[in-house]
Amino acid sequence: MASGELILIVESDPDIADLIGRQSLQPLGYQVKVVGDAASAIKFAIQSAPSLILADLNFPGLSGKDMLAALNAQNVKSPVIVIAAKGQETDAIQAFRLGATDVMFWPLRDAEVVSVVERALRQTQEARERQKLDRQLKATNEELQRKLRDLNAILATAKAVISVTDQRVLFDMILEGALKLADANMGWLLLREERSKAFLMRAQRQLPESWAKKMNQTVDDGISSLVALSGESLVMNGAPLQKLKVSALGKSIAVIPIKIQNEVIGLLLIIRKNDMEISRDTQTLLEAMADFASISLVNAQLFHALQKTAENARKGENFRYTTLESVRDSIRSELQVASYPLNFVLTETPGKLTAEQKQALESVQSALQRLARSSEKTFIAAQ
Repeated sequence: MASGELILIVESDPDIADLIGRQSLQPLGYQVKVVGDAASAIKFAIQSAPSLILADLNFPGLSGKDMLAALNAQNVKSPVIVIAAKGQETDAIQAFRLGATDVMFWPLRDAEVVSVVERALRQTQEARERQKLDRQLKATNEELQRKLRDLNAILATAKAVISVTDQRVLFDMILEGALKLADANMGWLLLREERSKAFLMRAQRQLPESWAKKMNQTVDDGISSLVALSGESLVMNGAPLQKLKVSALGKSIAVIPIKIQNEVIGLLLIIRKNDMEISRDTQTLLEAMADFASISLVNAQLFHALQKTAENARKGENFRYTTLESVRDSIRSELQVASYPLNFVLTETPGKLTAEQKQALESVQSALQRLARSSEKTFIAAQ
């Protein structure tokens, strides 16, 4: 067993204390403290938290069992080995019920004392290692749960970007997801207005009334304009933040630019009320949420462009149809005008036509009829 462990011996018999402490344990490198009564032992154990306590069951005043009860009441975690005389097995069992980890029946040889002490310290060390591993496992599990929660938030937002068409609803979802990722208390989203180039609040979560009423207005928070100029994310907490107006809302802030082709067209801001630094990992997740907002804006622009193209196409098609119908009506009208005198000449004109004259007029009539049929077919095919 490694040396340097502090062992408290509670023993009123100096011979027993000397044999255990000076003769058996100190030569092995253990630190030894000897007290002769339970009250002193309780006080020392609370102040110094020894690695092990060896306590006689049979000293004056408070008994060893009383001391065990008092140590439990004070939440002292040091393991206790009781020292009992032969024939005190019943008392030893009661001591176990009160929390003792082992018992030594006196008299004992040096080697037996060392064996019992080292076994108890080894068990204590193993218990500490198990507790340490349990804590590490718990911390790892909590971290995995947090990462899973963050991943679910990212995936939910990604799905919303391609399925939600109402941008107001989408921005609310993006902002809600950002607050969860950062364990933040409140936040808002600003978008640049095309004509004025001013950044207007388009979504907010949990803002106090005096700030929430600025929806669709500019927000003078003292920090977003700086990020809009730099185009770089900014996180702040503590004393530096106190100089800015936004410190009225909390003690930690992240401002994330929303960009399209390196141009800042919006800003995502989240606030924590407590003074806790926003980590680089959290900042990266918030930047991903800002990218989703950027994608949604690009999608909206593309959708608007497609709508405009489709509308122009419909207008062009309507114009083409109207033009064709007008041409058809014009051709039909002209054909009727041209056909009438031909028919009249061929059927009712006095005098006899020569064969050549009649053939010429009939050729003209046939050509006009073919033109009428051709124009009608072209119009129908073009519809």
